[in-house]
Amino acid sequence: MNFKHLHYFWVTAKAGGIMKASEQLHLTPQTLSGQIKLLEDRLGRQLFRKAGRKLELTDDGRIALRYADEIFALGHELENELRAQRRAGKPVQDFRVGIADALAKTVAYRLLEPALHLADPVRLICVEGQFNDLMAQLALHKLDLVITDEPLTSRLSVKAFNHPLGSSAMSFYASPGLRARLQGPFPACLNDAPMLVPGGTSSVRPQFEAWLTRHDLHPRVVGEFNDGALMKAFGREGGGVFLSPSVCEQETAEQYGVEIIGRSSEISEHFFAVSAERRITHPAVAAITNAARVELFT
Repeated sequence: MNFKHLHYFWVTAKAGGIMKASEQLHLTPQTLSGQIKLLEDRLGRQLFRKAGRKLELTDDGRIALRYADEIFALGHELENELRAQRRAGKPVQDFRVGIADALAKTVAYRLLEPALHLADPVRLICVEGQFNDLMAQLALHKLDLVITDEPLTSRLSVKAFNHPLGSSAMSFYASPGLRARLQGPFPACLNDAPMLVPGGTSSVRPQFEAWLTRHDLHPRVVGEFNDGALMKAFGREGGGVFLSPSVCEQETAEQYGVEIIGRSSEISEHFFAVSAERRITHPAVAAITNAARVELFT
């Protein structure tokens, strides 16, 4: 494929017509039309069709445009990367990390921070998503690492390896206004209290429900969240009591302006780094796993 022809098609699709595109490209409309026709002949597909005095994309044209967007975005990224390396004087390696959406953002930061202080700099690229989607990207080598609260099991046919990082008990938080309305000591104060809980995909959820049963507690569940940051935002506004890992207790209280009303070691969240390599060789992955085991979860 002649990528100059693809670029002409891409500019024309973005400009909305031959005349505007020919002005941008400093070509005659006839030359530009001929170049696009060569691309259509090469692909064996019609990319544009006339709609009155305008051009509109065909279904094949929309597919071609989607790929062209990615191709030229990568080209722009390549230019920026090489410029950045010239300025820095040393190569900057991308480190692509998937973060499970159920994971507390404060914990994610604490886990990833060591990667930002390596002797050889890395550029951290974070992707948030659901566990299965992140595992699929890891399998396709679109990610170097996934940070999650559950291990990879045989239910997913992905060749990757779990690296346990540690675990944390859970703390319960409430806004000052809500805290003042709670009756009695913890955990009895949760009876009939509004409660914000992790979504059904969270590894903490079944532990929390079992804990309620053991202690004969009956809060009013007013919200269920797959996104932990959104749950905390509701908690900050007094929407309900919520729970989050004790390992980042102080940061959570300060960031959201909430108070700690109690803790339970009967509920714990476990953290894993999942990588495509059994033996950790990536310096950023090594820094994360070592810091987690030696500092964060000791």
